[in-house]
Parts: sequence; C-alpha cells; structure tokens
Amino acid sequence: MNKVNRKSILVGSLSFFIVLFTMPLGHALMILMEHFLTHQQLYYSAFAMGAVGLVLTIVGVFANGDTRQTLFGMFGALLFWTGWIEFGYVYFAHRLDVQPLLNAAGEVITKPEYLMLPSSVGFWVMFMFLYLFSIKSGCDFFNYLQKVFFKKSKTRVEIKPITRNTSLVTFMEMNMILWTSYLLLMFAYDENFLGDRHPVTIGIAVACLIGSFFMMARLIKISSWGYAIRYSIPTVIVFWTFVEVLGRHDVFKEIWVHPLDYKTEMLMILAALVVTLGILLFMSSRKKQRGEQKDIEPDK
Repeated sequence: MNKVNRKSILVGSLSFFIVLFTMPLGHALMILMEHFLTHQQLYYSAFAMGAVGLVLTIVGVFANGDTRQTLFGMFGALLFWTGWIEFGYVYFAHRLDVQPLLNAAGEVITKPEYLMLPSSVGFWVMFMFLYLFSIKSGCDFFNYLQKVFFKKSKTRVEIKPITRNTSLVTFMEMNMILWTSYLLLMFAYDENFLGDRHPVTIGIAVACLIGSFFMMARLIKISSWGYAIRYSIPTVIVFWTFVEVLGRHDVFKEIWVHPLDYKTEMLMILAALVVTLGILLFMSSRKKQRGEQKDIEPDK
C-alpha cells in the first residue's frame, strides 16, 4: 500500500479537483446550449459533441503516456455522455411530449429527459453482468463481489481484464459510473419507489458522502497522475451524488443550473479547471523530461 507524502497529496488533490470542476461545467454547458440554440441546432450540436467525444477517445488510444490517454478518455466520455446520452433523452422527451415533474409551487424539479432515463435500467444490468462475471477491473467493490461469488465455485472461472487501453477503459468506466449515479438518484427520487424526502434517500446521500471520504483517503496515496485521475472519477461522482441530493432539498443554490445568473462564479470554475489542468500537464511533462535525461548516458 502506498504511503501518503507531499507528492501524493498534491497529485491526488489536483486530480480530484480537475474531475470535480467538470461536473458543474457539464451541467452549465447543457443549460447554455438549450438556452441559445434552436431545437434543430441543439440536436445537431449535441450529435457533433458526442461524435467529438468518440474521436477524442480514439485519439487517446494512440496517444503516448498514461496521463494523456486518461485525459482523452475522460473528456471523451464527458462529451459523449452529454451529447449522445443526455441530449438523446432530451430529443425523445421533446418528441414524445413528456412533461416535467413539478413541485407544489409549479417549479420543475425533474426534467422530462431524466424521467425517461430509468427506462435504461435493463441495459445497465446487462453491462453490470459483463463487468461482474467476466471482467477484472480496478473496482474494489467488484473485486470483492467476484471473490464472494466465485469463492466456492467448483467450476474454474477466469476473470480477465479486457484488452488494456487506458483511454477506452477510462471512457467506459466514466460512462458506467455516471449512468449508475443517475439511475440511483432517479429511482430514489421517484415517489413510486422512495421519494426525495424518504429516509433511505437521505441515507444514500450520507453513505455517498462517507464513502467519498474513504475514497479520498486512498486517493491521496496515489502519486501517479493517470491513476489518480482515473480514481478521482468514481470518488467525485460518489461525492457529487451527495451534492445532487442537497441541491434537490434546496440546501444551497445550484449555480450551474442557472449559469447566466452566476456568470462570474461559473467563469471562476472554468478558470480553475484550466489552471489545474495546466499544472498537471506542466508537472507531467517535467517528470517525462527528467526521465528522458536519466536515460541519456554521459559522454565518456
């Protein structure tokens, strides 16, 4: 087990904030696109966004370095999820005239596209079966379940990792974790199951907060940029699930839902993302240069 040191704390913390900043910015991007674009422009733009996400991921396949591949996969996943998944549901919700969920005051608390998202649960289960019974991943929870399920199995079952490419792995795992988080929240908010005020829903939020602290404790032991960013993805999304529940209860103002009303704050978040990415790339390049210098033998 790696130990906590100054470098690992810096790498883990910056990686966490890089992923964290993408959460509100992704929400704000959707709001701005819906505000400024016509329906036709919106859907064409969303399709292009998802396509760019796929291209970024493919470029990452051929990129050099674990950190670069991770970043290509992560940003590719974000664009793909927003463009083809979320806006895909926006398109069909609008086309089928699905109405939003309103509260007693007539305010929208759940948009139509998110009301449709739970319909994908069957596909989610299908992917989970693949990951659980056929693929070895870096997820401690999955690894634990695999040990439990196959511990007493008389049939020899080999769980192998899929062909390892960091960009593709990051792309798939980020989409799967986002999908899982959305499904969890949508089913928890649904009055036919629990409801957003139900004690179990509150318990889910608290569990996510506590879980994110445990994950953060492990994250700050990681000194490799690529691995730290990949581990930050589930850490941030678990933490963000807690944030989403707080926002649902109006504990604070979700400024990313109203980006035009909070331009300064959103620009500050964007600037913070750019700065942290710049620090990451600078430190990563310095490490690479030092490695290359060590490989050069001195003249005799």
